[in-house]
Amino acid sequence: MPYLLLIVILLLSSCGTLKNKSSVKDNASLELKDPLAYEQRRKFDYYFLEAVRMKQKGEYDAAFQLYSHCLDIYPGSAAVLYEISQFYMFLGQESKGEEALKQAVRSDDTNFWYKQTLASYYQSKQNWLKAISVYEDMAQIFPSRLEPLLSLADLYSRTKSYESLVTTLDRIEELDGKSEQISMEKFRAYLQLDNMEKAFSEIQSLVDEYPYDMRYRTVLGDVYLSNGRNDEALKVYQDILKEEPDYAPAMVSLASYYQKTGQDSLYDMQIDSILVNENVDTKLKLDFMRQLIMKSEQTDRDSTKIIRLFETILTRKQPNADVPMLYAQYLITKKMEKESVPVLNKVLSLDPENKPARLQLLSYAIRDNNLDEVIRVATPATVYNPDAMEFYYYLGLAHYQKDQTDKALEVFNKGVQQINEKSDKNIASDFYSILGDLYHSREMKAEAYAAYDSSLVYNPNNINTLNNYAYYLSVERTNLDKAEEMSFITVKAEPENSTYLDTYAWILFEKGRYTEARIYIEQAMKNGGDSSQVIVEHCGDIYYKLGEKDKALELWKKALNIEASPDDGSTPRPEKEIKRLKQKIALRRYIE
Repeated sequence: MPYLLLIVILLLSSCGTLKNKSSVKDNASLELKDPLAYEQRRKFDYYFLEAVRMKQKGEYDAAFQLYSHCLDIYPGSAAVLYEISQFYMFLGQESKGEEALKQAVRSDDTNFWYKQTLASYYQSKQNWLKAISVYEDMAQIFPSRLEPLLSLADLYSRTKSYESLVTTLDRIEELDGKSEQISMEKFRAYLQLDNMEKAFSEIQSLVDEYPYDMRYRTVLGDVYLSNGRNDEALKVYQDILKEEPDYAPAMVSLASYYQKTGQDSLYDMQIDSILVNENVDTKLKLDFMRQLIMKSEQTDRDSTKIIRLFETILTRKQPNADVPMLYAQYLITKKMEKESVPVLNKVLSLDPENKPARLQLLSYAIRDNNLDEVIRVATPATVYNPDAMEFYYYLGLAHYQKDQTDKALEVFNKGVQQINEKSDKNIASDFYSILGDLYHSREMKAEAYAAYDSSLVYNPNNINTLNNYAYYLSVERTNLDKAEEMSFITVKAEPENSTYLDTYAWILFEKGRYTEARIYIEQAMKNGGDSSQVIVEHCGDIYYKLGEKDKALELWKKALNIEASPDDGSTPRPEKEIKRLKQKIALRRYIE
């Protein structure tokens, strides 16, 4: 049995049962021509009410048995026949269900829901003629109900019975009044019947019914235009625009007229007048521009025409950011990123909460390494898009790279406050990782380590966190076992990363395992570490501890000649570390 049919049947069953819940006993026992004696009626009522109760409890087997017993007592009960029919339908015994439902309808010819269920069943089986027969019967018995007529209109349309469709639509209008939808349906039916005069007079009658509603007059013009009566369409549009010059639907229809009749220059002028008209809805302008863009891409691909139209629109005050946003998207697809920047800024001036526009501007600033622009674009986002983590991230980094540590700390602290159970765990981990670096640069070690711990809660394999955390612990000669464990993870993950190799080597150095340290520091040197002042100095320290003092001195001197300030955006070495390196060279020995 189709699932949709089952839903319809159960819903209608519920409607039938619930609608009559307060009078179940009346429906069951006081049906006309009930031949039951008093004792039979008493038993019948008892079993019927028990069946209803079992059904409501979900005990369907028991309910079915009780309903069947009711039929044994009173085979003509419409209420029982209806309920039994639903059980048969549910069990897939459709022929029995249909027969029981037909018997219910015959037993209670005035029950709307029984007939509705039967008609719906026929519709679900695409037995249109039987469904029509039931609905016509319902329309006669229930002349004030719209539902049967609406169903009949649909069925007559499906079966292409256009004369019957028109008659039914007339009956609907008698009940519900004239409407655009009904008139258009009648118009289409008359067209199918090849009765053009009645078709157009139907639309005219709609205009006559609502003479001050320009919408219906525009519909009349559109009907004329779509059926080749161009002159009549033009007159309708011109008359409307004389009365209401800014009536957008008529303006659009007039543009369609110019396009259809090949008057390209007038069409272009009309489009311009629509696009700059402040009374024309933005959605309509957007639809127009999308159509024009699509047409342009399929024909001459002349972007200058589209750009001119957008620029024309933007000379007028915009009620929202929709049009400039579409313009920006168009420019971006045309690889005109520079031209898109002022348009994106226009979008943000109209809609500061527009996240896509702000992200696009931010991506340009990041690509160009324009830190001031990153700050300009991202700062308002902490107010307008407070839950967007990416703005805090890049804003904080921009302040950090500009040596504005206090501002960077403030931004990242605000950022971590936005982290919740729905946040991306990797992003949350990175936030805490950078926050830890910032705290450490301010000598706030307890806060730094707490931040690193939080970072590893969100991502235990955050390589940057593991490396920095391990290195700072080794520098302070504390928790070296923990430091070694964390650092080893980074070396396994990236065995050719000179920074991670150096950290691991230095931890081994601090633990007095100099021979092992030498293995890793030499790997670091081979993988680019020979250009790092810190790594070269560490290499010298390890050689010194292994007794190769001349080699150590050579490496210390080499380290001193390497640029101390890194160009990778990381924190420059403190002056005290440079001073200590010079002392090592002067004294020709390792200094802690």
